[in-house]
Amino acid sequence: MLTSKYDAVWAMIMLVVIWALMAMRDVPVRSAAERSEVSVKAALDGLRFVFQNPLIRSTMLLDFFATFFSSATALLPIFAQDILAVGPRGYGWLYAAPAVGAVATSAVMIPITTAIRRRGPVLLWAVAVFGLATVVFGLSRSFWLTFGCLAVTGAADTISVIIRNIIRQLETPDRLRGRMIGVNMVFFVGGPQLGEFEAGALASWVGPTFSVVSGGVGCIIATAWVAAATPALRRYGTESQVRIV
Repeated sequence: MLTSKYDAVWAMIMLVVIWALMAMRDVPVRSAAERSEVSVKAALDGLRFVFQNPLIRSTMLLDFFATFFSSATALLPIFAQDILAVGPRGYGWLYAAPAVGAVATSAVMIPITTAIRRRGPVLLWAVAVFGLATVVFGLSRSFWLTFGCLAVTGAADTISVIIRNIIRQLETPDRLRGRMIGVNMVFFVGGPQLGEFEAGALASWVGPTFSVVSGGVGCIIATAWVAAATPALRRYGTESQVRIV
């Protein structure tokens, strides 16, 4: 019954999207050859812009590394059943913990986002905290400590997402914004999927604890590498750079 309700909601959302697309007017009509040429050129322009812009490139790399190395939720069933022994109810709470942290942090970020000046350092610290919380989660044998660590990962990820999107939107020209978002989707979707595969494969080989802890450490190392390789990101948000959203 619950699934059918969700399906109905998604169907209504898709209908609204379809209606919005059908309501678009004054869209230039191009031939198939022109559309193909424009699409390829647009894709290449987007890729060129992303990889030639240190700020945009570094935010996407942080997104990818964080989700690739620290896909902790993929192994939550093992931790709930075999390590913490908390059963289905405990697993439900643990699975909800990142969302609890994310919702609470979102509420806090609403009034203070525009007041954050040193956005680059805040982003780097948020991703580092995400990795550190993942390490502690992997080592924890306490249900409440694990719950707290997962909530912290949700909170840190929310801060990271907000700051990353601000930087990308501010630093991308209007004409390239759609292409930049398209490239970003590759990182956004690919990181978690590859990360879950990596976490599962490593867990089956050397155990879930090592998989989670090594993933958190990898996230921290990757963050340090991005910070060292991108001085512009470390300095982003100084008085000369800051712009209010």
